[in-house]
This record gives sequence, structure tokens and C-alpha cells, in this order.
Amino acid sequence: MPMQAFFLPQVRSIAFTQPFTWLALGWRDMVRAGAISLIHGVLLAAFGMVIAALAHDRFWLLAGALSGFLVVAPVLATSFYVLSRALERGEPANAAAVVRTWLFWQSSHRDTKWGNDYWCLVQFGALLALAATGWVLISSALITLLAPEPIRTPADFIVHVVLAQDSTLFTLWLALGSLLAAPIFASSVVSIPLLLDRQASLWQAVLTSWQTVLANPATMAMWTAIILGLTLLGMATMLVGLAVAMPLLGHASWHAYRDLVDASSLPQREPGGPANGEDAKQRNGMAS
Repeated sequence: MPMQAFFLPQVRSIAFTQPFTWLALGWRDMVRAGAISLIHGVLLAAFGMVIAALAHDRFWLLAGALSGFLVVAPVLATSFYVLSRALERGEPANAAAVVRTWLFWQSSHRDTKWGNDYWCLVQFGALLALAATGWVLISSALITLLAPEPIRTPADFIVHVVLAQDSTLFTLWLALGSLLAAPIFASSVVSIPLLLDRQASLWQAVLTSWQTVLANPATMAMWTAIILGLTLLGMATMLVGLAVAMPLLGHASWHAYRDLVDASSLPQREPGGPANGEDAKQRNGMAS
């Protein structure tokens, strides 16, 4: 599949309160998609539970592993983007839509499987996984080496790290986590939906994602806070709540991409759907 000359699609400036519209549209998509969306959410929550079970008595590892799991969440949410796109196009949002998307990806790269375009999602996922692994190691090392007492349970972490009289370790842990999370969020907020939807290179997608953050700093800060709040709420319910939080945020992230990026200058990766000029009308109709 030939790639277009390198340029970035137009990025829109949007209202500060628009993330709440994304949540409303995401909820509607989750309900309309039904079982297939919930099943994906349950599988992701179960994956988090497996991580928690493996590290249940080593909270120094658990803290890094669960937060690292969230780093790769944009890639894990790819199926939700596919389902929301199908609903937007008026197509059935089911397992067949997900399978068809990946079969089309395969067939459209039949002669170019060694090109960067074919591997763009894998490359981005690998970069996120590398960042997640680095954070797991850094987080584990910090807590293991600097905690005044062995940290084996969430209660140990709260007592000896979060509520410790000397807050240096907790401050350092938060600072390093934020230092890692900020560029990852800026790089991934619209990258995966854009790569899925349009014939864009990895760097086009990442730089476009950075542009959306720079053009809408307050709105993106609000969106980050919503993502973090819903994720923490899901974790606070023994990870069960992630079965709903992950689909909701995944579907909402598709609408974030559609609002933030005018990708009409790039050809569609998979043919189908409404003409670009009808996109805004259809989104407005879904929101009403």
C-alpha cells in the first residue's frame, strides 16, 4: 500500500467540556455494541487480574505492573475503535467487524508485509510495551530499595510509602511516573485510531497526537483526569470495574479522535463509511 507524502492532518481546537460528550457517545456505543464490547472489557479486566494474582504478595512489583498495563491500554483498546467505527458507518458492530478489519489489513498488505505501514501498530505497541517494562523495573527498584519496610500488600504501600512521614519516596515515585506518562499520553491519545482509520505512517500518527495535545492543553488535561479517575475507580473494585471502564474509555477515545483530527486529507485504510463531509453531521446525530 503506497504511503502518502509526509504531512500532518489538520487538528481541531475543541471545547473544554467536550470529553464529557465523548463519554456519552462512548457509553452509547458500548450499549449498542452489546456483548462483544463487554466481552472485550471482561478479557482486559481478567488480564489485569492475572497480573495482580502473580504479584499479589509483591506489591512493589504489582504497582509497576498494573500501571504498566495501563501504558499499553491504547493498543489493547483497538477492538473498541473498530466497533465504534462500524457503528458510525451504520455497519454491524460485532466480532465479524473486528475480524474483517484485520483480514483487510492482511490482504491490503499482501505484497508489502515488510514495509513499515504493515507493522505500524506492532511497532507502536512494542514501543509502549518497552516503556511499560521500563516503568515496571524503575517502580520496583524504587520501592524495593528506598522503602523503609518491605512492601508486600496495598496496605504496606499506603502506610510506608503514601502516608510515610518522609514523603520523598512517594514524591519521587509520582514524579517519575508522571515524567513517563505525559509523553506516552501525548503520543498515543489519537495515534492508534488514526493508524486504524487512515493510511498514515507511525510518525505521522504520533506527531498528530502531539499536535492535538498542544492545541488543546486544558481539554487534554481534563481528558487525562477522566481516564485516570475511571481507571482508579475500576481498580478500586478489585479490577472488576475495569470490565466496564475499559470499553467506555475505548469507545470514547474513538470519538476523541474523530473530534480532534480532520483526517480527510489521508485516504481511508479500509474502504467504506460515510463521505468525510458527513462525519460531523453523523456525530452530532449520535450525540442528540
